[in-house]
Amino acid sequence: MTTTPRSVVIDADGVALEGDLILPDGATGIVVFAHGSGSSRFSSRNRQVARHLAENGLATLLFDLLTSEENVIDERTRQLRFDIPLIGTRMTSAVGWVATDDLTRHLSIGLFGASTGAAAALIAAAERPEQVRAVVSRGGRPDLAGEHLAQVKAPTLLLVGGWDEPVIDLNQQARERMTAASECELVVVPGATHLFEEPGKLEEVERHATRFFLDHL
Repeated sequence: MTTTPRSVVIDADGVALEGDLILPDGATGIVVFAHGSGSSRFSSRNRQVARHLAENGLATLLFDLLTSEENVIDERTRQLRFDIPLIGTRMTSAVGWVATDDLTRHLSIGLFGASTGAAAALIAAAERPEQVRAVVSRGGRPDLAGEHLAQVKAPTLLLVGGWDEPVIDLNQQARERMTAASECELVVVPGATHLFEEPGKLEEVERHATRFFLDHL
Protein backbone atom coordinates (compact mmCIF):
# COMPACT_ATOMS: atom_id res chain seq x y z
CA MET A 1 0.00 0.00 0.00
CA THR A 2 1.42 3.37 -1.07
CA THR A 3 1.12 5.98 1.71
CA THR A 4 3.95 8.33 0.67
CA PRO A 5 2.63 11.89 0.20
CA ARG A 6 3.09 13.64 -3.12
CA SER A 7 3.09 17.42 -3.45
CA VAL A 8 0.26 18.99 -5.45
CA VAL A 9 -0.83 22.52 -6.27
CA ILE A 10 -4.54 23.34 -6.23
CA ASP A 11 -5.84 26.16 -8.39
CA ALA A 12 -8.45 28.03 -6.33
CA ASP A 13 -9.79 30.65 -8.73
CA GLY A 14 -6.30 31.64 -9.79
CA VAL A 15 -4.75 31.27 -6.33
CA ALA A 16 -2.18 28.46 -5.98
CA LEU A 17 -2.59 26.44 -2.78
CA GLU A 18 -0.03 23.82 -1.77
CA GLY A 19 -1.16 20.35 -0.75
CA ASP A 20 0.01 16.86 0.18
CA LEU A 21 -1.83 13.96 -1.47
CA ILE A 22 -1.69 10.33 -0.35
CA LEU A 23 -3.04 7.76 -2.81
CA PRO A 24 -3.07 4.23 -1.39
CA ASP A 25 -3.22 1.46 -3.98
CA GLY A 26 -6.80 0.57 -4.79
CA ALA A 27 -8.38 3.56 -3.02
CA THR A 28 -11.98 4.25 -4.02
CA GLY A 29 -12.51 7.30 -1.80
CA ILE A 30 -10.60 10.42 -0.79
CA VAL A 31 -10.86 12.62 2.31
CA VAL A 32 -10.03 16.31 1.87
CA PHE A 33 -8.99 18.10 5.07
CA ALA A 34 -9.88 21.66 6.09
CA HIS A 35 -7.67 22.70 8.99
CA GLY A 36 -8.70 24.98 11.81
CA SER A 37 -7.87 28.59 12.54
CA GLY A 38 -4.16 29.37 12.64
CA SER A 39 -3.19 25.90 11.42
CA SER A 40 -1.94 24.50 8.10
CA ARG A 41 -1.53 21.27 6.16
CA PHE A 42 1.23 20.43 8.65
CA SER A 43 -1.28 20.17 11.54
CA SER A 44 0.00 17.22 13.58
CA ARG A 45 -3.50 16.13 14.55
CA ASN A 46 -4.90 16.17 11.04
CA ARG A 47 -1.81 14.41 9.71
CA GLN A 48 -2.27 11.68 12.32
CA VAL A 49 -5.90 11.20 11.30
CA ALA A 50 -4.91 11.26 7.60
CA ARG A 51 -2.29 8.54 8.15
CA HIS A 52 -4.89 6.35 9.86
CA LEU A 53 -7.37 6.83 7.02
CA ALA A 54 -4.66 6.02 4.45
CA GLU A 55 -3.76 2.86 6.36
CA ASN A 56 -7.41 1.88 5.96
CA GLY A 57 -7.32 2.38 2.20
CA LEU A 58 -8.63 5.94 1.81
CA ALA A 59 -6.78 8.60 -0.16
CA THR A 60 -6.22 11.89 1.69
CA LEU A 61 -5.50 15.48 0.73
CA LEU A 62 -4.20 18.03 3.21
CA PHE A 63 -3.77 21.51 1.77
CA ASP A 64 -3.26 25.08 2.90
CA LEU A 65 -6.38 27.22 2.85
CA LEU A 66 -4.16 30.34 2.73
CA THR A 67 -1.16 31.18 0.56
CA SER A 68 2.24 31.80 2.17
CA GLU A 69 1.76 35.54 1.69
CA GLU A 70 -1.68 35.42 3.29
CA ASN A 71 -0.27 33.42 6.18
CA VAL A 72 2.20 36.21 6.90
CA ILE A 73 -0.65 38.72 7.00
CA ASP A 74 -2.77 36.39 9.13
CA GLU A 75 -0.01 35.88 11.68
CA ARG A 76 -0.08 39.64 12.23
CA THR A 77 -3.81 40.36 12.00
CA ARG A 78 -5.43 36.97 12.83
CA GLN A 79 -8.29 37.94 10.52
CA LEU A 80 -8.07 35.64 7.50
CA ARG A 81 -8.32 32.49 9.61
CA PHE A 82 -11.81 33.62 10.64
CA ASP A 83 -12.84 34.69 7.14
CA ILE A 84 -15.36 31.88 6.71
CA PRO A 85 -16.56 32.90 3.21
CA LEU A 86 -12.92 32.93 2.02
CA ILE A 87 -11.94 29.54 3.42
CA GLY A 88 -15.31 28.11 2.35
CA THR A 89 -14.62 29.22 -1.22
CA ARG A 90 -11.11 27.73 -1.07
CA MET A 91 -12.51 24.40 0.19
CA THR A 92 -15.11 24.39 -2.58
CA SER A 93 -12.33 24.96 -5.12
CA ALA A 94 -10.38 22.05 -3.65
CA VAL A 95 -13.40 19.78 -4.11
CA GLY A 96 -13.61 20.90 -7.72
CA TRP A 97 -9.90 20.16 -8.20
CA VAL A 98 -10.24 16.66 -6.73
CA ALA A 99 -13.29 15.96 -8.91
CA THR A 100 -11.44 16.86 -12.14
CA ASP A 101 -7.75 16.05 -11.62
CA ASP A 102 -6.51 12.93 -13.41
CA LEU A 103 -5.12 11.49 -10.17
CA THR A 104 -8.31 11.78 -8.13
CA ARG A 105 -11.38 12.24 -10.33
CA HIS A 106 -12.38 8.57 -10.00
CA LEU A 107 -12.60 8.80 -6.18
CA SER A 108 -15.68 9.42 -4.01
CA ILE A 109 -15.11 12.59 -1.97
CA GLY A 110 -15.39 13.08 1.78
CA LEU A 111 -14.45 16.16 3.79
CA PHE A 112 -12.87 16.41 7.25
CA GLY A 113 -12.97 19.78 8.98
CA ALA A 114 -11.45 20.86 12.30
CA SER A 115 -12.45 23.99 14.24
CA THR A 116 -13.34 26.73 11.71
CA GLY A 117 -12.40 24.28 8.95
CA ALA A 118 -15.61 22.41 9.73
CA ALA A 119 -17.60 25.43 8.52
CA ALA A 120 -15.50 25.53 5.35
CA ALA A 121 -16.15 21.83 4.76
CA LEU A 122 -19.91 22.23 5.21
CA ILE A 123 -20.00 25.22 2.88
CA ALA A 124 -18.21 23.14 0.24
CA ALA A 125 -20.63 20.26 0.81
CA ALA A 126 -23.56 22.64 0.31
CA GLU A 127 -21.99 24.12 -2.82
CA ARG A 128 -21.01 20.74 -4.32
CA PRO A 129 -23.83 18.35 -3.35
CA GLU A 130 -23.25 16.06 -6.36
CA GLN A 131 -19.61 15.51 -5.43
CA VAL A 132 -19.35 15.49 -1.61
CA ARG A 133 -20.50 12.16 -0.18
CA ALA A 134 -19.72 12.62 3.54
CA VAL A 135 -18.46 15.20 6.06
CA VAL A 136 -16.74 14.72 9.43
CA SER A 137 -16.15 17.57 11.89
CA ARG A 138 -13.61 17.34 14.75
CA GLY A 139 -14.08 19.92 17.50
CA GLY A 140 -15.65 22.00 14.79
CA ARG A 141 -17.66 25.17 14.49
CA PRO A 142 -20.33 24.02 12.03
CA ASP A 143 -22.54 26.88 13.23
CA LEU A 144 -20.26 29.27 11.34
CA ALA A 145 -21.50 27.79 8.05
CA GLY A 146 -24.72 29.75 8.67
CA GLU A 147 -27.39 29.45 6.01
CA HIS A 148 -25.39 26.75 4.19
CA LEU A 149 -26.25 24.23 6.92
CA ALA A 150 -29.77 23.67 5.64
CA GLN A 151 -28.38 23.03 2.15
CA VAL A 152 -25.98 20.22 3.12
CA LYS A 153 -27.15 16.91 1.62
CA ALA A 154 -24.13 14.76 2.56
CA PRO A 155 -24.25 12.56 5.69
CA THR A 156 -22.38 14.40 8.44
CA LEU A 157 -20.65 13.28 11.63
CA LEU A 158 -19.99 15.89 14.34
CA LEU A 159 -17.31 14.84 16.86
CA VAL A 160 -17.02 16.98 19.99
CA GLY A 161 -15.05 16.60 23.22
CA GLY A 162 -17.14 15.97 26.34
CA TRP A 163 -15.29 18.76 28.17
CA ASP A 164 -15.79 21.23 25.31
CA GLU A 165 -19.19 22.33 26.56
CA PRO A 166 -19.69 25.60 24.63
CA VAL A 167 -18.83 23.81 21.38
CA ILE A 168 -21.19 20.93 22.23
CA ASP A 169 -24.04 23.43 22.40
CA LEU A 170 -23.04 25.01 19.08
CA ASN A 171 -22.86 21.59 17.42
CA GLN A 172 -26.28 20.64 18.77
CA GLN A 173 -27.75 23.83 17.35
CA ALA A 174 -26.08 23.20 13.99
CA ARG A 175 -27.34 19.61 13.93
CA GLU A 176 -30.90 20.80 14.45
CA ARG A 177 -30.56 23.02 11.40
CA MET A 178 -29.17 20.19 9.28
CA THR A 179 -31.28 17.13 10.01
CA ALA A 180 -34.18 18.19 7.77
CA ALA A 181 -31.99 17.79 4.69
CA SER A 182 -29.29 15.30 5.66
CA GLU A 183 -28.30 12.51 8.02
CA CYS A 184 -26.39 14.19 10.85
CA GLU A 185 -24.82 12.27 13.73
CA LEU A 186 -23.43 13.96 16.85
CA VAL A 187 -20.91 12.00 18.93
CA VAL A 188 -19.57 13.41 22.20
CA VAL A 189 -16.20 11.87 23.11
CA PRO A 190 -16.05 11.57 26.93
CA GLY A 191 -13.10 13.14 28.70
CA ALA A 192 -11.84 15.10 25.69
CA THR A 193 -11.23 18.84 25.43
CA HIS A 194 -11.40 20.95 22.26
CA LEU A 195 -8.16 19.66 20.70
CA PHE A 196 -8.56 16.02 21.80
CA GLU A 197 -5.10 16.19 23.40
CA GLU A 198 -5.88 13.69 26.17
CA PRO A 199 -4.36 10.19 25.84
CA GLY A 200 -6.33 8.01 23.45
CA LYS A 201 -8.90 10.65 22.49
CA LEU A 202 -7.56 11.47 19.03
CA GLU A 203 -7.47 7.73 18.39
CA GLU A 204 -11.21 7.68 19.15
CA VAL A 205 -11.65 10.40 16.52
CA GLU A 206 -9.71 8.23 14.05
CA ARG A 207 -11.95 5.25 14.68
CA HIS A 208 -15.19 7.21 14.36
CA ALA A 209 -14.02 9.05 11.22
CA THR A 210 -12.74 5.88 9.54
CA ARG A 211 -15.98 4.04 10.24
CA PHE A 212 -18.06 6.92 8.89
CA PHE A 213 -16.03 7.46 5.73
CA LEU A 214 -15.79 3.75 4.91
CA ASP A 215 -19.57 3.52 5.28
CA HIS A 216 -20.27 6.42 2.95
CA LEU A 217 -17.37 6.47 0.48
